[in-house]
Amino acid sequence: MSLAIEHAGTAADFPTLAREGLVYLDSAATAQTAEPVIEAMDAYYRTYRASIHRGVYPIAAEATEAYEGARARAAAFAGSSAGETIFTRNATEAINLVAYSWGRANVGAGDLVVLTHMEHHSNLVPWQILCQEKGAELAYVGIDEGGRLRLDELDALLARRPKLLAVAHVSNVLGTINPIADVVARAHAAGTVVMVDGTQAAPHLPLDVSALDADFYAWTAHKAYGPTGIGVLHGRRALLEAMPPFLGGGHMIASVDEFASRYADPPARFEAGTSPIAEAIGLGAACDYLDGIGMDAVRVHSQEIVGYAVERLGAVDGLTLHGPAALAERAAVCSFSLEGIHPHDTAEILARDGVCVRAGHHCAQVLMKRMGLHATTRASFAVHSTREDVDRLVEGLATVQRIFG
Repeated sequence: MSLAIEHAGTAADFPTLAREGLVYLDSAATAQTAEPVIEAMDAYYRTYRASIHRGVYPIAAEATEAYEGARARAAAFAGSSAGETIFTRNATEAINLVAYSWGRANVGAGDLVVLTHMEHHSNLVPWQILCQEKGAELAYVGIDEGGRLRLDELDALLARRPKLLAVAHVSNVLGTINPIADVVARAHAAGTVVMVDGTQAAPHLPLDVSALDADFYAWTAHKAYGPTGIGVLHGRRALLEAMPPFLGGGHMIASVDEFASRYADPPARFEAGTSPIAEAIGLGAACDYLDGIGMDAVRVHSQEIVGYAVERLGAVDGLTLHGPAALAERAAVCSFSLEGIHPHDTAEILARDGVCVRAGHHCAQVLMKRMGLHATTRASFAVHSTREDVDRLVEGLATVQRIFG
């Protein structure tokens, strides 16, 4: 265990990791849920289960306070404000909210929307749909051989003054940490609105959305040691106030008449229907858990574990590691290929010994085609990951190679 977090973030904090022989290296897909998160959600279900915002009885008030308190904690965790923090089902819904609500009001025929080749499908398909519907143009920023954004290509596209740039903070395949503050500054100089997918960044990097100056920033609880079923969208207040609702129904209104309705102010305007109350409370507890460790310490630990993994994996014959060589540019992901062995076979054999990795295109088929691959094997790390976990992975790869001769 890293000295940076030797008193927190251990496997004992995550109940699933008590299973004998389990080495969980798939946190980029979904992280394990921390015990304090489970306890916080259980307390809601057991002791003050009620709907929020309208009930005047004590447990309803308690539930409302817990829900809105979770919003405040999520906002503070990300360096945003509660009034600019919207709860969604996940990061995918957060990005779709922007595409449907802001995009359909601001992108028209002939306009340009810019993506990057490293985007997850969640920050790609919604923009394809929008551009197809509106007759807008879609263009891509490429990556270099080290898995980094081609900033010269970005500048060339920004010279055409696109309406929107959608970009990942961290690649879920390559682990590349993009220079988001610089990218946002370049985009704003061109009058371009920026949508950042922060799904892989929020659990691993100290985050300050206000300092990054992104117009929209999305992330999700289940990759940050919280529950599934809730994500977060931070949006610039002036943009949110000008946007129409994404969904209509209860809670998102100020008043309703027979033929028209007046909408609530953000964030309520974008939270139609019964809220994910327990999930929000769990998200707030996950933020508290990470804050208790300290995100600077989380980042130090990540660099130590990933650095060790890069060293060990680099010594495996026939293994190609994808992504940046510099650890300062890499988050908690190691995606690799084994010569002559399909990634799914690699993952299946590793699983026989309890080593959990992900194999496939990782919802990044555009990137895979750019790399000339159909799939990779991906090991992704967490606050509970240890050098021993990396050793188990490398030992398992030796078994894979032995089986395939």
